[in-house]
Amino acid sequence: MEALSAALAEERVTSEALVEVYFSRIEKLDTKLHGFVSVYPEQAMKEARASDAARVAGRAAGPLHGIPIAIKDIFDYAGHPTEAGSLALTDRKPAISATAVQRLEAAGMIVLGKTQMVEFAFGGWGTNPVKGTPWNPWDLETHRVPGGSSSGSAVAVAAGLAPAALGTDTGGSVRTPACWNGIVGMKTSSGLIGRGGVVPLCPTHDSVGPLTRSVRDAAVLLEVLAGFDPRDPATAEAPQIAPLAAIERDIDGFRLGVLGEDDLTSMEPAVRLLFDKALKDFEGLGARVEEIRLPLSIEEYLAGGGDIMSVESYKHLGHYAEPTNSPVDPVIRARILRGREISAPTYMELLETRRAAQADFLKRLDRLDALIVPGCHQVSIPVDQVDEDMPPNVFGRFVNFLDLASLSLPIGLTDAGLPAGMQVVVRRFDDPLALRIGRAFEKARGGLVQRPPEP
Repeated sequence: MEALSAALAEERVTSEALVEVYFSRIEKLDTKLHGFVSVYPEQAMKEARASDAARVAGRAAGPLHGIPIAIKDIFDYAGHPTEAGSLALTDRKPAISATAVQRLEAAGMIVLGKTQMVEFAFGGWGTNPVKGTPWNPWDLETHRVPGGSSSGSAVAVAAGLAPAALGTDTGGSVRTPACWNGIVGMKTSSGLIGRGGVVPLCPTHDSVGPLTRSVRDAAVLLEVLAGFDPRDPATAEAPQIAPLAAIERDIDGFRLGVLGEDDLTSMEPAVRLLFDKALKDFEGLGARVEEIRLPLSIEEYLAGGGDIMSVESYKHLGHYAEPTNSPVDPVIRARILRGREISAPTYMELLETRRAAQADFLKRLDRLDALIVPGCHQVSIPVDQVDEDMPPNVFGRFVNFLDLASLSLPIGLTDAGLPAGMQVVVRRFDDPLALRIGRAFEKARGGLVQRPPEP
């Protein structure tokens, strides 16, 4: 987005022309990729022309003025349906946009359309048999999973159908698709970005985050998105942040934690090779890399976080899943209905376990600046090999369970030409620190995001 912003400011391109280019790419590529569930060319072109007129009149809103963006179909967008990847929400047509969308529009951004997602955001593979599963653009011969639940958002950014997109993350739903599509994605701190007008899945774990083609782009979006939301009480706890203030500073002397071998055994060898190279790059930047143990095992985070998600999803979505003739996909329906089997005392015990694990982890992280973990333990697999009972990413859910923030970064392609990634995990509200570390890595590598092949 930085280059687009400069081109617009220098009047080398207009917003109208820019929007036309992206709709042309969507028309050309999205029949196969299926990243969008709906697009709004007439409205977007009208807004682009208004954006250009405002710029000529000296009323540009800022660096994002006139730049297009895609939004996950979990965000309300005034006058347009919000279906959250489900046939159960076909009558939902909000009059007011989500707070995050309002902030983007106030910054001058133009919504191209809404992106595909896993039904109700309840899944990490990126599959949706009801609305269709987007095609991972890194393999045009075999239909591979895009990662979820923000599947279409990641595909759109990776394939150049949009310069950036908005997603949500409950257990890896921004980071997994970012990893498998070779782009930057951020699970922001809970309460940092308002969730007003976002279809809830699990409020204890839900967060809003950007998917972009650079770390700096993520920081620019975070600066606009962060702030108090009267529709989201959690935002009252958040401090004011300045993601761009220190983003270009080095990380010499930083202490970065890595997981022990016991927690890394699930990694595919090709992914482990790229991850180890990335750790060497951090050492080359003057950082010290040292081992840390998590309070619980990876498996315990998967189980505990999953139980909390089931309870809260049933509270918010159970009325869609309860009817025997529910249009909700059977796999998603079973996940939601599982929540009614978990008692209130058990749920309270889960929350207490979570609080204790958070306190324990923060003590272990006290001597460190951040934790570096794999983006995913594996690369994207063919859709027909998906086992919905298996976790697509064992390194996703613990971040939400421990109430942390995490930046997912591309670390290269395997010999098979598929992206792998890593995460920079930091304490709650240390999001600018994650961006600083990620930016240092990005500069050291001369950029991170590559463009996948085109048909």
